[in-house]
Amino acid sequence: MKKALTKKPEGQLTRGKTADNRLRRVDNFVLLYEPSLLTRTDDLFAKSLFVDLGYGFDARTTLESAARFRRVNPNLKILGVEIDKERVEAALPFVDEKTFFRLGGFNLPLQSGEAVRLIRAFNVLRQYEEKDFAPAYERLAEYVLPGGLLIEGTSTPFGSVWAANVARRVEAGQWSFEALVFSTNFHTGFDVEEFQTILPKNYIHRVVKGEPIYDFFEAWKRSAAETASAKTFGLKQWFAVAAETLAKKGFDVDQHKKWLGKGYLIWYL
Repeated sequence: MKKALTKKPEGQLTRGKTADNRLRRVDNFVLLYEPSLLTRTDDLFAKSLFVDLGYGFDARTTLESAARFRRVNPNLKILGVEIDKERVEAALPFVDEKTFFRLGGFNLPLQSGEAVRLIRAFNVLRQYEEKDFAPAYERLAEYVLPGGLLIEGTSTPFGSVWAANVARRVEAGQWSFEALVFSTNFHTGFDVEEFQTILPKNYIHRVVKGEPIYDFFEAWKRSAAETASAKTFGLKQWFAVAAETLAKKGFDVDQHKKWLGKGYLIWYL
């Protein structure tokens, strides 16, 4: 693994705004999607970390995730990374033997013997140019163990709606894009177009004719319109039926109730 302890953090300062439990649904998704990733202790995973990249102006998202993830792995080591020195200094009072806050960017500030099992990078790359997306992903791949995950995306200010890439680190040292995930707690209703406005950086400018993401959203909008009568039984029911209709149009959407009933639509790529 490459280390970057003496190098200038790679990236740019983000707005850093956050809110209590903004990323709770992201963490809950991870706990449902692959809980074993948080509990693995084989080989290099024994000393591997969960990294909260770009946690913001205070440490709350990292600390909230620590509380959730340590319910399944009390010994999980967690690293919050920020590119702003003042934000890191403000978080230092929360450091303990399993929780760390360090100055860094896409060149993660790992110490000797450390590796990464999971990176969460939310509301970070959305503030970059599209050309910066691939280099950032390539850099992060250097630190993640084969089989590890990166969940990267954008949420609304209070986390009620979000969209994210789920990418898996493969043996070749690259990412395999596994799924595009959409999440809602239905507090703002159910509107397909709302997801379109918070797409990850690699999709947000590509919702145009000829692009797969355009076809996906057009099909999802049609599916929602065709099943609108289901809203009589509640927004969750409408969301689920629309997803099932979308799957019938040829899109590989996970139709399990454990996802749709909780407001998660997973499109496998």
